[in-house]
Amino acid sequence: MDGLTETLTLKLVSPNAHKESKLRETKDEYQLALHDAFTQNCDTQGKANDVVVEYDLSGYAKNALKQYVPNLLDGDTYGAKELRDGDHPVRFTNAGPKLDHKPQNAIEWYVKIPHHEDYHLWLPAQPRSNQREWLEALYHGDAKMGECQLIKRDGEWYFHVSTTMEVEQSSSVSVAEQTPIGVDIGEAALATVCHRTECDSPANPTLWSSEGREVRRLRETYFSAVKRLQERDSERLAEEYGDELWTRIDDILHTVSSDIVEYAQQVDNPLLVIEDLIHIRENMDYGGFINRRLHGWAFAKLHAQITYKAKERGIPVETVDPAYTSKGCHACGEHGYRPRQAVFTCSNAECWVGEYQADLNAALNLIERYYASCESHVRTDSEFSSDEKEAAVT
Repeated sequence: MDGLTETLTLKLVSPNAHKESKLRETKDEYQLALHDAFTQNCDTQGKANDVVVEYDLSGYAKNALKQYVPNLLDGDTYGAKELRDGDHPVRFTNAGPKLDHKPQNAIEWYVKIPHHEDYHLWLPAQPRSNQREWLEALYHGDAKMGECQLIKRDGEWYFHVSTTMEVEQSSSVSVAEQTPIGVDIGEAALATVCHRTECDSPANPTLWSSEGREVRRLRETYFSAVKRLQERDSERLAEEYGDELWTRIDDILHTVSSDIVEYAQQVDNPLLVIEDLIHIRENMDYGGFINRRLHGWAFAKLHAQITYKAKERGIPVETVDPAYTSKGCHACGEHGYRPRQAVFTCSNAECWVGEYQADLNAALNLIERYYASCESHVRTDSEFSSDEKEAAVT
């Protein structure tokens, strides 16, 4: 097993005046304690403890200081001037900060930041888009939290979380040896996976259709119930009810993503091919704005969970542009149409496909898209090498 490490950057979103003042208090008090321990030459944790124990900080910040100051003195990394400048982040050991997830809110991630011994702050936090899979792994306990840091930069507050994930070492195999597995995330079936046999026929197609129905039912229940509760001015009950329903949806996504990775483990040299989140799904039109946003949330969450769980088991993941994968025929490439959500009809009268399961058709198209990207890469490299040789001769 290898350990991958990533520092997650969470931007704290618009703290109100009260929380802003508490963050400043924590930062100022920490700087005083750090400078005091440094100038008193606290080169052991015991000495540092005798100094920082008197400061009005949480135990998580004090414990981080006790470890940090002796390292500063031992390495002579910083001088007193740098400490007086107050540029050092506030450090916390990993036992204090916590994450929470409320997907029904516009800002869905929240972080708990220790302030004093018996007081902490919950703040909405915006992660970087490319770190979603790490945040999901940390939230579900599949990655470990290390030291955390509170930083103020350019007038904004940030919370940095050191994160480690244990992953199996993946074997290096050629493209020809890999078995691409198309993973289509959709609305009718929550997910559809399949790979191809040596004869290019679909092998072991698996659809999570009942899970898709259950997620849709829970979403609709949430919309109608919350609307009724809000009309009765029961905001607190609406939030509690929403938390319960979204926990159930999260459990479904967590189970399906695990099942998909387990499917891949049964295949020789598996490689998961999944849609690139940068691109907007061409068929993502399910009614009102909120419904679209929440479907988009489920899509992104399942995508992130599949990615990090595959990495844990040493299974490579490739993303491809999903444009028109639900509208093109996997057999002949012609565009077709979908008379019903789960049915694809090829418009080419000479194609053997006729009608086909729509999500399975999309999963097979993802495999084709991956092979096309590989061929394009090989062809480009080959042409470039040829040009280089020709240039060398002339």
